[in-house]
Amino acid sequence: MEELVGLREGSSGKPVTLQELWGPCPRIRRGIRRALEWLKERLFRVGEDWYFLMALGVLMALISYAMNFAIGRVVRAHKWLYREVGDGHLLRYLSWTVYPVALLSFSSGFSQSITPFSGGSGLPELKTMLSGVVLEDYLDIKNFGAKVVGLSCTLATGSTIFLGKVGPFVHLSVMISAYLGRVRTKTMGESQNKAKEIEMLAAAAAVGVATVFAAPFSGVLFSIEVMSSHFSVWNYWRGFFAATCGAFMFRLLAVFNSEQETITSIYKTRFRVDVPFDLPEIFFFVALGAICGVLSCAYLFCQRNFLRFIKTNRYTSKLLATSKPLYAALAALILASVTYPPGVGRFMASRLSMAEHLHSLFDNNSWALMTRNSSPPWPAEPDPQNLWFEWYHPRFTIFGTLAFFLIMKFWMLILATTIPMPAGYFMPIFIIGAVIGRLLGEALSVAFPEGIVAGGEVNPIMPGGYALAGAAAFSGAVTHTISTALLAFELTGQIVHALPVLMAVLAANVISQNCQPSFYDGTIMAKKLPYLPWIRGRKTGSYPVTVEHFMNCTLTTLAKDMPLEEVIKAVTSTDATQFPLVETRESQILVGSVERTHLVQALQTESASWAPGQQRCLQDVLAGGCPTQPVTLQLSPETSLHELKKAISTLINPPPPK
Repeated sequence: MEELVGLREGSSGKPVTLQELWGPCPRIRRGIRRALEWLKERLFRVGEDWYFLMALGVLMALISYAMNFAIGRVVRAHKWLYREVGDGHLLRYLSWTVYPVALLSFSSGFSQSITPFSGGSGLPELKTMLSGVVLEDYLDIKNFGAKVVGLSCTLATGSTIFLGKVGPFVHLSVMISAYLGRVRTKTMGESQNKAKEIEMLAAAAAVGVATVFAAPFSGVLFSIEVMSSHFSVWNYWRGFFAATCGAFMFRLLAVFNSEQETITSIYKTRFRVDVPFDLPEIFFFVALGAICGVLSCAYLFCQRNFLRFIKTNRYTSKLLATSKPLYAALAALILASVTYPPGVGRFMASRLSMAEHLHSLFDNNSWALMTRNSSPPWPAEPDPQNLWFEWYHPRFTIFGTLAFFLIMKFWMLILATTIPMPAGYFMPIFIIGAVIGRLLGEALSVAFPEGIVAGGEVNPIMPGGYALAGAAAFSGAVTHTISTALLAFELTGQIVHALPVLMAVLAANVISQNCQPSFYDGTIMAKKLPYLPWIRGRKTGSYPVTVEHFMNCTLTTLAKDMPLEEVIKAVTSTDATQFPLVETRESQILVGSVERTHLVQALQTESASWAPGQQRCLQDVLAGGCPTQPVTLQLSPETSLHELKKAISTLINPPPPK
């Protein structure tokens, strides 16, 4: 039956078929047919990276939003229980502390029982993997379930334990990427490509950040700065495409659930746009960056050494080895007791969630000036319109509560990083930096209550701008990244403080990078993970250094024409795990290497077939099936250290084929 598509113009109503309509236009028909075939070929390639990256971004956005939704319900249930138990201090204390203790114990016990790789943020291990080191089972799918359940329980404790989700979510995104990659390889019948796998893992790291903060630009830059020792520009579009899909879907779900009217930033601010800061304030922003740099060095030093102490101390190491849930419960009890609102928590704004902490700290108004002649009451419940009331105490004042919060959270976060459970540490560091900036901003607002005069105009100082700069500077100094400045703009939706925030971040990084390794590098060193570090010498004196200073010239080499008696003598005289293999004893041309275990096994097999008086050489053993490793990188003694670093990074992340 022919398909009817319309009526012929001027006809008496007789229908016209598609064939009759296009019959006189064969050239147009062929062009349209070729265009449709080309479009079909491009769009319906199941193995294309576009589909893979889009599926990764959408899937991680769904997981992130579902976790936030479920965790929000659990946190509200905890607050309801705390309100409904009555005024008795014992019951209120138990309702405040038992809840996080139980959740953290379960988080640690469950995740560690499934796999020991689920603890911590996961970023140090991922950084090690992207540098070329293979960590077995770290990206296994069973680790994904343990990480999701454990992280959900950790975040359900709210601001009591004061931990985030960025690091674990990057780990989850990379695990999903690895799993989808294996599925695609089996479906398309492709062979495994190590370089392609590393490219997708780097893009997945950007998706993890983007689906937490809805910040695709800073997510890509953060993954480049933190995760990749050598980043290929070819992989740039992958990270941006996947991160944009994830961030868009994450915010779109909030609109669908009637949480937002449209797609907006998460921590929206209302800074003054016409004159956000006066020119003399640039000096104070740079000074804030220097303060954040010094404090970040103190934090990194204390955190790394305390982690080593916990691992080497006789009692704590035994407790972590035998009963991780018990250690988590004890640490959670200490942290929850300190944050109990009627107690010490009254001076730390402990009733606020981490999101409410940032919303209040980014406030435009000066709390010190607002409380100079009045004392706002402490409400029975946090007022969503006046969250800053939680930071005020008539005896401590605003400066006392901010400073006390900073001191207490400094050691509490260090303690929390030792708990063996899935948790992120970026968000707490971000909030601590915001408190540092807020403290300086409040001090300046008191010193200059009418603002700083510049060009005949007076503009009041906005402490919220200093809180934004402090958050970006301190978190950037701890992680050795610059992208935290862009993250601050994407989180708030305003870029009016672009120059002072960037200058503060740069000043903080100058101090931090010259004094301490980053948080992730320090954790790698504390855990003794294999990793190719950056060259510490930033001065020009490090460039003349050659690999000759580090070469081991006393290696035992094996030649293919070496008699087996000499091979056995060389193997038994040393305990080396690997032997360089040269072509002949005369030429000394390096052709590869052979593992000790493989060589010993081959020699034992060959010895049974030796005929008396028969002269055999190593070439006969290698021809019999003894595996060897080809040469992937050759260096001369004159190769500089920087050239070696670049060569190794290129070997780990090779450029794509043209």
